[in-house]
Amino acid sequence: MKELTKRQRRVLEFIQDQQDSAGLVPTYREIAAHFGFNSPNAALAHIKALRGKGFLRNQPGRARTFQVVNPNAPKNRLRPRILSVPIFGSIPAGLPSEAAQEEEGCVLIDVETLGIKPTARTFGLKVRGDSMLGKNIVDGDIAIIEHGLAPRPGDVVAALIDDQVTLKTFLVQRGKPYLRAENPRYRNLIPREELQVQGVMVALVRKRK
Repeated sequence: MKELTKRQRRVLEFIQDQQDSAGLVPTYREIAAHFGFNSPNAALAHIKALRGKGFLRNQPGRARTFQVVNPNAPKNRLRPRILSVPIFGSIPAGLPSEAAQEEEGCVLIDVETLGIKPTARTFGLKVRGDSMLGKNIVDGDIAIIEHGLAPRPGDVVAALIDDQVTLKTFLVQRGKPYLRAENPRYRNLIPREELQVQGVMVALVRKRK
């Protein structure tokens, strides 16, 4: 691997520290804010340089996510068992609301610990709200979602209900699907027109404090 400049090494160390302490790769904005860069473009320039020198690599098929290459391992070998999952914004675990999905970095997961095998259809959503406390899902968690799985009653799902998104428990009553909150403060959600499951939660990541 090529030598790093002092600033590049500091950026790499920051990314590694965030990865080790929080399990998350920081976004360009977070990197820019940490180092006082004027814009995320400056952070992007450092990321490109670190990629070019072999210290970072892109997640295959995901242009805006990256992974730290283990400097002590053979070139282009990643840390064993650690895989990167893109974070596509947040999802309300409370009242449904409109939400646009946009990549916000990625979360690194230990596949052996969580017992899942991420695919190209696996993504993360930051949980916002307290309606799923009964499932031990709290505000700030990252729900790991698998798109394309057929939901079974009792599964926690990311769902689009009457054009608004939410994270809830999927249930069926008398042949009709509905969503249940795991907090008595919130009512069941019965679709007026449409309920579309966007993905099933297969794991949960909690940021260490």
